[in-house]
Amino acid sequence: MTISAGADRAWSDEAIRRIDAEGNRSADTHLLALPIPESWGIDVYLKDESTHRTGSLKHRLARSLFLFGLVNGWIREGATIVEASSGSTAVSEAYFAQLLGLPFVAVMTRSTSPEKIALIEQYGGTCHFVDDASEVYDAAERVAAETGGHYMDQFTYAERATDWRGNNNIAESIFRQMEHERFPVPEWVVVGAGTGGTSATIGRYLRYNRYPTRLAVVDPENSAFYPTWAGGSAAVGQPSRIEGIGRPRPEPSFIPSVIDAMIQVPDAASVAASRHLRSFAGSTRRGTDEPAASGPELLRVE
Repeated sequence: MTISAGADRAWSDEAIRRIDAEGNRSADTHLLALPIPESWGIDVYLKDESTHRTGSLKHRLARSLFLFGLVNGWIREGATIVEASSGSTAVSEAYFAQLLGLPFVAVMTRSTSPEKIALIEQYGGTCHFVDDASEVYDAAERVAAETGGHYMDQFTYAERATDWRGNNNIAESIFRQMEHERFPVPEWVVVGAGTGGTSATIGRYLRYNRYPTRLAVVDPENSAFYPTWAGGSAAVGQPSRIEGIGRPRPEPSFIPSVIDAMIQVPDAASVAASRHLRSFAGSTRRGTDEPAASGPELLRVE
């Protein structure tokens, strides 16, 4: 009989404890009521994931991906963590890698914002640049192989790393915070799609709990997600101008069957929504929130 080394389990146990302790020290993210015209006849709320410790909208996903890698035995002491990311996920993964004392490499396009790059480096990560978004997957696998590290692969594992039944996922958080509102069960939840993981989690949660709430996903210009959902088969798009969402291919974590409606948002409308959010919240949020903020108005028009 061969028994694996106990040191790996001891390190993994301590790593999970650190991540759990970090989550226990953190409050939930805010659910903000947006000031909208009374003539709309509806209430609109913004789930502000930017209030996480890293300021990244993908902080919750990064925590789940690290826990998923640890419980599967994929992340070991000293291993280099590698991710293909447009920025937000990499910021939070760099933070968690630093928390566990692990090296971190983010593979991203050269067009990634300097602010995101600086945040990754602030948490001890390094950046590996490619020219086109379609190159990040192979480059990340290559870097992981060369370093003997672990490729997190958010685009594949986002939809399964998060427990869609509950366990303080984003859907459960939203419904808990809505309990005392005048309409505690929303008619629609509107999200953007970067990996597809958030829409998969929320869509499954709604169905599992038998809520009548429907799920709408917004997509920027030229992304492959919308035509894939509308056409019923995989489509090819182009890199998105809106940072954080939209992909040139339908990612493995994108589950079209749980989505009730998709809305293709013009990039100009996304930028306008971003300016409105900044004037409301005094926030520097950018990118991922913008098309999602446009979604309720477009649904109202429909």
